[in-house]
Amino acid sequence: MESLTAENFSGPGRVLGLAIALAVLLTGCEAQSDEAMAAPPPPEVDVAEVIVEPVTLWESFTGRVASPETVDLRPRVSGYIDEVAFEEGELVQAGDLLFQIDPRPYKAREQAARADLALANSQLELARSEAGRAKTLLESRAISREEYDQRNAALMSARARVQSAQAALDAAELDLQYTRVTAPVSGRAGRALVTRGNLANADQSLLTTVVSVDPVHVYFEADEKAAFSRQRLPATGQPRSLRITLGDEDGRQYQGKLDFVDNHLNPGTGTLQYRAVVSNTDGLIRPGQFARVEMPVARLDQALLVNRKAVLTDQDRRYVYVVDENNVVSPRHVTTGRQVEDLLVIRDGLENGDLVIINGVQKVYGPGVEVKPQLVAMRDSDQDDGAVAVAREMSQ
Repeated sequence: MESLTAENFSGPGRVLGLAIALAVLLTGCEAQSDEAMAAPPPPEVDVAEVIVEPVTLWESFTGRVASPETVDLRPRVSGYIDEVAFEEGELVQAGDLLFQIDPRPYKAREQAARADLALANSQLELARSEAGRAKTLLESRAISREEYDQRNAALMSARARVQSAQAALDAAELDLQYTRVTAPVSGRAGRALVTRGNLANADQSLLTTVVSVDPVHVYFEADEKAAFSRQRLPATGQPRSLRITLGDEDGRQYQGKLDFVDNHLNPGTGTLQYRAVVSNTDGLIRPGQFARVEMPVARLDQALLVNRKAVLTDQDRRYVYVVDENNVVSPRHVTTGRQVEDLLVIRDGLENGDLVIINGVQKVYGPGVEVKPQLVAMRDSDQDDGAVAVAREMSQ
């Protein structure tokens, strides 16, 4: 067929041709308008089935690291410091020499006490010999009973002087040992507060501090509601495992054991104190650091879990989009609990087998919309540790 152009028409025929062409053009526009007004295809969304499984819920607390043993090191004898024998801030072992006090005066006293003991021993031998002779002479009636008693009394006095001299020697040796100020516990030493050449007074001068660092304690407190929750785990008699993250670290977790729960609430704060024990073999954890402690507080045998991306907020209420067997969407108000990894515990509003939208909720403009669902996994990751994960309370 030839195309309709101006060359095919002339005069009245040309007008008729133009009218026909216009009618054809209008007919095509109407067809395109009908196609544009046709319903769009259902939007594609990702849906996942509600997970039902046992869950251990964890509560997060703020704590602080403390040393199990903190020693303010003071000398037991007075004297001038001869040597500071440790590196400030370094790890020391129990028994390591930290300070050496001038031992010469105490060495002299120890030698004098040793000489007094030798003298007392010689006097004891003399008294013992005289007492033996006195007994023989008394039997032969060569001396009186009175003289015999005097020699026995002298023997007892000599024995007492030996004991006194021995005690004085022991004290002198002990004072000489105390001139060596050693670490009473293994741990990290502080700075030397008394340096070489300075006088250290017995039981007064603070030389340094030593704090034990392996293991360390983490103290934290829970309010009355958390401490006496109805869902708390039953006591098993075994130390409860905790997860601890330091305030200055990102991601690294330490394993701890709950080893102490206070026997009363603090009336000033209304909190109950807990203590965890954490291994610190590398000495990286330092007393005084802030820590985040995560402790298991409840066990749910059958918990409903959905991906947190599926939960939307409408003012003060939360809801999810549920897809029925006809692929029609309907909103469902839910009550959420704690967060378990990338999932949320659903306390109310859903049932086992429900399909909820986790991706593509922005394509749903209201209830009754038909969608094209794609079934995916509820968890963002493939890892599944039995739903034993860190849980945090969400506001209702």
